[in-house]
Amino acid sequence: MDLSEKMVSSQTIFEGKIIKVTLDQAQLPNGDLAAREVVYHPGGVAVLALDEDNTVYLVNQYRYPIQQLLLELPAGKLDHGAEEDVLLGAKRELSEETGLEASQWTYLGYTLASPGFCDEALHMYLARGLTRKGQHLDEDEFLDVVTMPFDQLVKQVMDGTITDGKTVSTTLKVKVLLGL
Repeated sequence: MDLSEKMVSSQTIFEGKIIKVTLDQAQLPNGDLAAREVVYHPGGVAVLALDEDNTVYLVNQYRYPIQQLLLELPAGKLDHGAEEDVLLGAKRELSEETGLEASQWTYLGYTLASPGFCDEALHMYLARGLTRKGQHLDEDEFLDVVTMPFDQLVKQVMDGTITDGKTVSTTLKVKVLLGL
């Protein structure tokens, strides 16, 4: 059975600095029409930076949409959309947010943030061989760098203390990949 939906029409209802929102009419597999609100996002990267002692580097950052601090991996949007090399984006975000650079990078794939209404893909990396340079945050970015043992991060992911999707996904992928 073909389960695909086909766009019949699309109207942009909002276009901001980061996202674009459309209201689409989609033809369903049974021929009926349904409204679909779609958020288009340039995508992002998340980096699990792990040192030789299995210490991980996180950021504590206030997230305005949910009105609370979140402990999460260094991450950010792709500044040039899908055209930006995701590894360059990951290196930039790790450097900006933590002041770290890495000599070893492992691509872990991507996760879809919320595909029911948004096309955002978050590319995940493991960074090793860390050296400290200088943190250089964006002018509208305020965060604290936090370190903890990797096994404590896994514990906080599993007990629900850490709820950020990209952090949960990347942490569990690294745990399975490294067997830590």
